[in-house]
Amino acid sequence: MQLEQFNYDNKIVRNFGIATIIWGLVGMSIGLLVATQLIWPQMNFLTQYTTFGRVRPVHTNAVIFAFVGNGIFMGVYYSLQRVLKARMFSDLLSKIHFWGWQLVIVASAISLPMGFTSSHEYAEMEWPIDIAITLIWVVFGINMFGTIIKRRERHMYVAVWFYIATFVTVAVLHIVNSIQLPVTFWKSYYVYAGVQDALVQWWYGHNAVAFFLTTPYLGMMYYFLPKMANRPVYSYKLSILHFWSLIFIYIWAGPHHLLYTSLPTWVQSLGVVFSIMLIAPSWGGMINGLLTLRGAWDKVRTEPMLKFMVVALTCYGMATFEGPMLSLKQVNAIAHFTDWIVAHVHVGALGWNGFMTFAILYYLIPRLYKTELYSKKLANTHFWIGTLGILFYAIPMYWAAVVQGLMWKEFTPEGVLKYPNFLATTLEIIPMHMMRAIGGALYLAGVIIMTFNLIKTMRAGKLQANEPAEAPALKPLVSSEPTTHRRLERKPILFMVLALIAILIGGIVEMIPTFTVSSNVPKIASVKPYTPLEIQGRDLYIREGCVNCHSQTVRPFRSETSRYGEYSKAGEFVYDRPFLWGSKRTGPDLHRVGGKYPNKWHFDHLLDPTITSPGSIMPAYPWLIEQELDNSTLEAKLNAMRVLGVPYTQEEIAQALKHAQKQAEEIVKDLAANQVEVRSDREIIAMVAYLQRLGKDIKATAEKKTENN
Repeated sequence: MQLEQFNYDNKIVRNFGIATIIWGLVGMSIGLLVATQLIWPQMNFLTQYTTFGRVRPVHTNAVIFAFVGNGIFMGVYYSLQRVLKARMFSDLLSKIHFWGWQLVIVASAISLPMGFTSSHEYAEMEWPIDIAITLIWVVFGINMFGTIIKRRERHMYVAVWFYIATFVTVAVLHIVNSIQLPVTFWKSYYVYAGVQDALVQWWYGHNAVAFFLTTPYLGMMYYFLPKMANRPVYSYKLSILHFWSLIFIYIWAGPHHLLYTSLPTWVQSLGVVFSIMLIAPSWGGMINGLLTLRGAWDKVRTEPMLKFMVVALTCYGMATFEGPMLSLKQVNAIAHFTDWIVAHVHVGALGWNGFMTFAILYYLIPRLYKTELYSKKLANTHFWIGTLGILFYAIPMYWAAVVQGLMWKEFTPEGVLKYPNFLATTLEIIPMHMMRAIGGALYLAGVIIMTFNLIKTMRAGKLQANEPAEAPALKPLVSSEPTTHRRLERKPILFMVLALIAILIGGIVEMIPTFTVSSNVPKIASVKPYTPLEIQGRDLYIREGCVNCHSQTVRPFRSETSRYGEYSKAGEFVYDRPFLWGSKRTGPDLHRVGGKYPNKWHFDHLLDPTITSPGSIMPAYPWLIEQELDNSTLEAKLNAMRVLGVPYTQEEIAQALKHAQKQAEEIVKDLAANQVEVRSDREIIAMVAYLQRLGKDIKATAEKKTENN
């Protein structure tokens, strides 16, 4: 049999590997800063670019798209070439992909602290960066499918299945979630509003975790774990069941992030059902991985990269059991909005994604540089410090969550809230946040040790940029394959189409009725569009990242209605672009804050939160008093809203600046009566106007009904 000679491209793998290490250090260092800001407010540094609200999305995006993203491409580019017996389709596309992805990361790292954000979780980047992400993802897809088509191995190995599902699903998620109407180069509004926007966002958010943080890593697990252990995958049949059931079921589960909100109940119920079903395929993958190590446990004791793999799979199993449990309504009622969500996310991020990335780096770097790992002892040290870091991080957060959930819901024998002041809970859990920060520091220390170890390894060897390989040409088609799936594995385009159909079904079933059936989002006559000044204030609220700490949805629980007021209705959010329900309460819910406090209270609270709330960990916002409100785009904003269906008249838009100035002067006059002197053109006035509007429409209706009775 004649063998064809070719070379694997190791340089692109090395480049993504180095980027993974660098961005890991950056993203985790920012994460440590964020953790300390929740203990000591002075760590916000009194600058508008370093507050928790602006820095937190930098951390999440740096870890997800920079560290994990580069780790995915590192693993995919290495394994794809070898299971397909082919060099990547185009060296040029590989380079464009690498440098384009780094530019996207840098653009995000610059724009997010500047306040250019859409506020959608894990998708905060504004529309120009969204377009850049789309283009780079297409480059990656062309390069991947080009390689698959020119392969020398007829059947696609299981890892490739997961890579294909990752590509098509992330493309669909990103495009649907990013449909926005630009107002300026760095400002846009989503075409979806309120309940519909919430559904789309968490359909995206949950499945970004599924198809960016999970499926590509499962593909890499199926390649690298057998290589590291020198053992075959435990079960081919289980891998088939694992793959198809996972991608079909996962896409339905997004609504479990929105339980007890004003999302239609039937959608919430679908989310719960499919979330529980997810346990089976998720644990199928974990079991397939762990049983692959049968007969290799002696090697696990001696090889640090296998230790990382075992803990990664264990954390994957824990996180994928915990997710469905959190989707049970009884559990969700207590755990949602608490630090349990933070712990849950980080068990997956630190344990599953982080540890598997470290294992792959320890496997790849010595092979790319044709040398031995500099120090197994340092790698083992990294493993134990990293494992301690995860424990020190997660356990205090679980404990904090129990404290939060119980304190928020506790009533006295007289039937009143025992802890009516939300701040009491925040102060109670600060020691747990200190432990969390220690855990993060330990984890980061482990990454620094790994970086030193890998640098020494690279210096001891020499990169083999083009690794010689040989394989027979692609064999002719054989019609008598034993199973249907084996026949499918040799047809990549059909495979991609079937994967696409599998992931589209759930989204279509959940979203189309929510968007088309009017009874799913009933209108409330008293709910009116925001005034021009309130629109400006809302955009400032988004710019400052307030949604990272404050929710804007009151759930129908006695504890919440007693604390905040009437529970939230779907019709109240029809003009909210984007929705701002939040996913974590570091501070109290704000949906009914309008009229609860005088204007001076809000002014003082934004100037220095400790004036109104001694012990508060909220950052101060003195620049809101110093900076002039930019009204140059106000008319364009209202025109964009009108295009999207908000019933502003042409006259209202033409008079927008005049109306905004009038409302601002009324607030300034009230502040002056309380010995506060401030100009009407300052940003803080718009912020106060927005906060004072929240929840008032439905309150007015309730008060009117009471008067009529």
